[in-house]
Amino acid sequence: MEERFEGKVVIVTGAGSGIGAATARRFSLEGATVVLCGRTASKLESVASAMPASRTWAPAVDVRQFEAVAALVSGTIERFGRLDVIVNNAGIAPTGPITEAPIDAWHDVIATDVSGVFYGCRAAIPYLKITRGAIVNVSSVSGLGGDWGMSFYNAAKGAVTNFTRAAALDCAADGIRVNAVCPSLTATDLTKDMLGDELLMEAFRERIPLGNYAQPEDVAAAIAFLASDEARFITGVNLPVDGGLTASNGQPRQA
Repeated sequence: MEERFEGKVVIVTGAGSGIGAATARRFSLEGATVVLCGRTASKLESVASAMPASRTWAPAVDVRQFEAVAALVSGTIERFGRLDVIVNNAGIAPTGPITEAPIDAWHDVIATDVSGVFYGCRAAIPYLKITRGAIVNVSSVSGLGGDWGMSFYNAAKGAVTNFTRAAALDCAADGIRVNAVCPSLTATDLTKDMLGDELLMEAFRERIPLGNYAQPEDVAAAIAFLASDEARFITGVNLPVDGGLTASNGQPRQA
């Protein structure tokens, strides 16, 4: 595999599984020094164990706490001397009707999915100015439109989507590009119950033109592209990685 990130340092949050783990592996395969973070040390260690020890660091970090994120970034600089990319991926996805989902779930998804993205950007930007680096946030197709029974998650990912646009404007003068990916249904720990529901999967296959859900590696490839020099004139984009889902206006298939 081409080593587009040789000599570069990348932070990936929520890297213990799913899209974050696949993204960490992708950057490592392309030559980067990778800092993986998440709340569960054992998961991080499992992912990191298959990556070169000399250019891998996997600290446990709670992205809901700005001080913890700032320490992660400053620790990265102390260890590796630079920062070129941050991927703000950590997220949760509570479900339930507006009037029934627990109030605590609202606070938790905002703290993780929204504040965690903001904290990562806020802490990383001073160092990304030096390298003229890149930020890639992980939003969702649920940040581009609504879902039944997922209003908390829709609110959080909608915030990430528009925050990405605004951050791209604020950071452009310093040469920092800010983009996001917006995956549709992806095979992760968060979605394993959904993937096991055959009736639900039939409905998804009907709605997704390419006829299937994404693998974490599909999303990781898009993240790596947006972080690379190949995307040097792309900023403020929320890129759907959705098998064509958002190409539809929502009407049923007629032909």
